[in-house]
Amino acid sequence: MKITRLEPILAARSVYVRVHTDEGITGLGEAGFPQKGRTVETAVGELERYLKGKDPLHIEHHWQSMYSIPFFRGGPVLSAAISAVDIALWDIAGKHFNTPVYGLLGGKCRDRVRVYVHIRGRNSEELAEKAVGAVKKGYTAVRFGPFLEDFQKMRYGKLVGETVSQVKAVREAVGEEIDICIDAHGRLTPYEAISIGREVEKYRIFFYEDPILPENIEAMADIVAHTNVPIATGERLFYIWQFWELLKNKAVHMARPDLCLAGGISQCKKIAALAEACYVKVVPHNPLSAVSTAACVQLDACIPNFVLQELILDDTYEAPPRHSLVKKPLEIEKGYIKVPTEPGIGIELDDAKISEYPFEERDPPWLLREDGSVADW
Repeated sequence: MKITRLEPILAARSVYVRVHTDEGITGLGEAGFPQKGRTVETAVGELERYLKGKDPLHIEHHWQSMYSIPFFRGGPVLSAAISAVDIALWDIAGKHFNTPVYGLLGGKCRDRVRVYVHIRGRNSEELAEKAVGAVKKGYTAVRFGPFLEDFQKMRYGKLVGETVSQVKAVREAVGEEIDICIDAHGRLTPYEAISIGREVEKYRIFFYEDPILPENIEAMADIVAHTNVPIATGERLFYIWQFWELLKNKAVHMARPDLCLAGGISQCKKIAALAEACYVKVVPHNPLSAVSTAACVQLDACIPNFVLQELILDDTYEAPPRHSLVKKPLEIEKGYIKVPTEPGIGIELDDAKISEYPFEERDPPWLLREDGSVADW
């Protein structure tokens, strides 16, 4: 079996890659940098020059080649492209051997995967209402960013006070049986992050995600050392070596690799193993579509230290659909995704639906502080 071509597919706000073979088996993957979708598309075309004519089952060899051949290695664009191709190659392998991908990675550790969903609200009351709505649908964990509009212009006291009031409102609304996850998205300074972490500790947060930006791992370790809430981070990292620095510096309780950015299934399985050796749980990052979710579930199924899976429902944000562009979505029941039994990653794009949603090129929000300087979003 030989690879004949790589087909980038840009639709809605997603970047997919379909790998074709001369035996008619195709594999599907997704790239985790849609804000630079056209750039990723070009990178995929460059990877095709190496992959065309090669055996798709030599997955590890191809990963090492795609990563190592350029003199200047890595970066998020190349990592996103390699990740999508890697997922697609595993999809081909599963179809070739007539087994789910997890069957090639040691088999299942679990039959279902618990998820958390995003909620949004303009104030504490609306946020609490959305949390209760998610619980009524059967979800057992919710995640939100406890920041009001124009948070970047707030004085310190109000920022901390408003953040804590939102966490308090959600906890009181959902009770003790539901896990609450909060995401600071790297918006805080270390002292703000520590103050907020200490204030929300009494509300028994499941994880406190990206309290500061991820580049300074020693600073993240300082947050871990000075708070008593579990710290989750890793969504913006795209090398296994970065995760090792995070782990060996004791800067994380829950690692958050993004399969569509951090090297695909191949590398994220290794990242999970590193985390396992450090008694760190894995919560895969997944702000993308059903294809990313399907890849995540394959990993979640076969690693012992998986704990929770991110899932963004189509009605969460005012955006094109994430999960209705496939022929058969994964089954969700009572807050869990059922581990699929279909070969490969267990999902296929619906090309007819894809054609209805042209790719949306967009940039992240541009936020300014009160003095006109740039704020992290």
